Amino acid sequence: MARLLTYKSLSGNPLLVAAFAALTLGLLRPAAAADLEAARELFKTGQYARCLEAAQKAIEERAFFVEWRTLLIESRMALGQYEKAAEDMDTALPYYSLSLRLMELAHRVYQHSGQGEKAAEMPVRAYRLATGRRVGYLDARDLVVVGQCLLLLDGEPRLILDEFYNRAIEADPNCREAHLAAGSLAIAKQDYELAANHYRKALERFGDDPDAHYGLAEAFYNSDRKSMIQSLDAALHVNPFHARSLLLLAEHHIDCEAHDSAGGLLDRVVAVNPWRPEAWAYRALLSHLANDPNAADGHRAKALKFWPTNPQVDYLIGRKLSQKYRFAEGAEYQRRALKFDPNHLPAKIQLAEDLLRLGDERGGWALADEVHSADAYNVQAYNLVNLRDNLSKFRTLETDGFIVKMEEREAAVYGDRVAGLLREARSALCKKYGLKLGGPVTVELFDNQQDFAVRTFGMPGGDGFLAVCFGNVITANSPKAQRPSNWQAMLWHEFCHVVTLNLTRNKMPRWLSEGISVYEEWQRDPTWRRRMDPEYRKMVLSGELTPVGSLSGAFLNPPTPAHLQFAYYESSLVVEFLIEKFGFDSLKAILGELAEGEQINTAISRHAAPIGEIEKSFEEFARKRAADLAPGVDWEQPDRDQLDPGDPKAVAKWLAGHPNNFWALRLHAGSLLADQKWEQATKPLEKLISLYPEYTGEGNAYRLLAEACRRLGRDEQEREALEKLAAISSEAAYTYARLMEIETERENWRAVLENGERYLAVYPLQGSSYLRLGRANEELGRDEQAVESYRRLLLLDPADPVDVNYRLARLLRHREPGAARKHILDALADAPRFRQGHRLLLEIVEAASGPPAGSNDKEPSSMTQENSQ
Repeated sequence: MARLLTYKSLSGNPLLVAAFAALTLGLLRPAAAADLEAARELFKTGQYARCLEAAQKAIEERAFFVEWRTLLIESRMALGQYEKAAEDMDTALPYYSLSLRLMELAHRVYQHSGQGEKAAEMPVRAYRLATGRRVGYLDARDLVVVGQCLLLLDGEPRLILDEFYNRAIEADPNCREAHLAAGSLAIAKQDYELAANHYRKALERFGDDPDAHYGLAEAFYNSDRKSMIQSLDAALHVNPFHARSLLLLAEHHIDCEAHDSAGGLLDRVVAVNPWRPEAWAYRALLSHLANDPNAADGHRAKALKFWPTNPQVDYLIGRKLSQKYRFAEGAEYQRRALKFDPNHLPAKIQLAEDLLRLGDERGGWALADEVHSADAYNVQAYNLVNLRDNLSKFRTLETDGFIVKMEEREAAVYGDRVAGLLREARSALCKKYGLKLGGPVTVELFDNQQDFAVRTFGMPGGDGFLAVCFGNVITANSPKAQRPSNWQAMLWHEFCHVVTLNLTRNKMPRWLSEGISVYEEWQRDPTWRRRMDPEYRKMVLSGELTPVGSLSGAFLNPPTPAHLQFAYYESSLVVEFLIEKFGFDSLKAILGELAEGEQINTAISRHAAPIGEIEKSFEEFARKRAADLAPGVDWEQPDRDQLDPGDPKAVAKWLAGHPNNFWALRLHAGSLLADQKWEQATKPLEKLISLYPEYTGEGNAYRLLAEACRRLGRDEQEREALEKLAAISSEAAYTYARLMEIETERENWRAVLENGERYLAVYPLQGSSYLRLGRANEELGRDEQAVESYRRLLLLDPADPVDVNYRLARLLRHREPGAARKHILDALADAPRFRQGHRLLLEIVEAASGPPAGSNDKEPSSMTQENSQ
């Protein structure tokens, strides 16, 4: 029967054409199959015009197979011929009315040609057609199409993944579309690990597939830019015109503030498809960042030319603006997107994040709830909803322009210290930079790192971050014993971001913002300074400085944590260089230009020197700083094949010929300490200190020398070594704690207070420090401060609450007899036979019923023996 039918006899009857096409799907002659495979290869490799010609020719020669129509239409879409694609679809649909795949394609075609009603009809038609068939009659590709249509109809994503995409893969492991669809769905729901697994399987099974390479690159976008670029290179090797890969690469360049190269990549996209919406959206973004609103509006109009209500255009522009910390502008674009499509969940969750970062918590949480209700599989919304529940348990401290949110106990222990530090920062930095803040600054300190990550990044992770500033909102990790870091320096750093971001209206590159904040740390306290060290010295002298003009890129995806820290250091060094060479007023003028939308390199050139000269002069400045580090030190480090660092004898022999070698002195001292040769170890350690007294890094000589002296019973030398380290380091928590011990034994109470304050700047939640501070304040007659120390100690579950309550009762018996009585009763509840406690209670009761006691004699400060009776 098939031999007797001709195209001419069928052309007037769409139903017969559809039936005939269905009958002949598996009967393609070998030559026709080869032609179709060749056309697919043309499309895969980006030869869209040739693929279009091949499809037109096949159709003219009466090829009935529906894939020729899909190739024809997809080629037109790739070339930006949206209206012609829609015309071809109008022609094809009546003849292939049973093709689910054609209907799914029709949805995209009609969207891009501005035919919204037709586009909305297609997934409904496809789903109705599919439900009229038994599941057994749906092949793997059809299952994928049904799943995609269900997504468009707001189906449950998890159900679609399990019942359609995964089932399709089980039915036909060679179904390329199923692997790609599963990966795409995982990307959309921020499950990047799952997405990467699907794309890797696709590459293993189908080889060099540009769509699979692109999908893998997208999965790496937030975590591994190096691997992302490798995947994009692989995609573009197969298809040099792969639009999505070029667009993602352009986005990466925008992230790196390499706007010219991003523009070049966008040129490559529009050379193939002059109307690609995303390409014009990125161009609108670039114009927005260049402070050219007219050009931005023109580019946006081109992005919306054929699909005037495309929410993805404004969503994309807004998302990228928010990534540049321009949240107010980003939020406005998300509102535009939601006017086009009130149910566009990506725009809605992005707007939720923007509002939360702008301090509009009511609006932000409401939108997060809406997204979570509409899509329970949305990881970002789920995380935010859970976070809100945790935040509701925080205590809020409102003080002089600040709203501080902390975990209940932490707020009680050191919340006042946080508020005091913030007030000091505002007073100093706002005055210095000439800023008048218009509203309160919100500071949230999270005792759970994952809560911090969700609040800051929208998802768990971010282990390397201590804090982030969005403008008038700061999020931070609270100090933890396992993460020694000076929280006061951190908050000073973040508040400096508040100042500079407000000054520039959030229009400043990351390197300058970070550089100024790091610079201002050590202006406040020299011990907070990030110093040149051996690792930074090596990086500078080996040519690893990033040019100033592209310095923000160094923060994006550094190869190691050390490189990220080096980016902070280099940025602060650039700021120091600019201020030293051109003056602080020059820096303020640069910030003022940025606020008006000027580009950073132009602003620097106008108020300092041309960027090329700056880069050259700065490199000389940085190299001199590196070369001047500990000039008496021999920095040579032999290769392992020259010298085994694990052989103490070989190291000692090599040291004899290189007596000032930093590397060898440290190794030699370490091996002597490991062998408990304390006396011998003091010599190389003392030499290290004399050669490089500023070194406070891991395994510094001060700390090791103090330990050796302690083992030798040389208490005074131990104390001297620790004092020198404490004077130049802001994070030497062990040193501060040990000095408190030593000075308590020596009854040097002022030194106890000094080191106690240093310790609390690192670990404000350790009870032992408050005990020593309380004792020192008592001995110095600072009763009020002693009371505060003991009260904080009680919040931290002290080892001996009886002693703490007794001390508080004794200190408060005249000023606050009611509170004193409560504390002594608490002490007696835990130690009923505590005689001193009973005597003190009796005195408090008698004083309350008669004249105040006339004696101010203090009771013994310790009651350990009696308490144990």
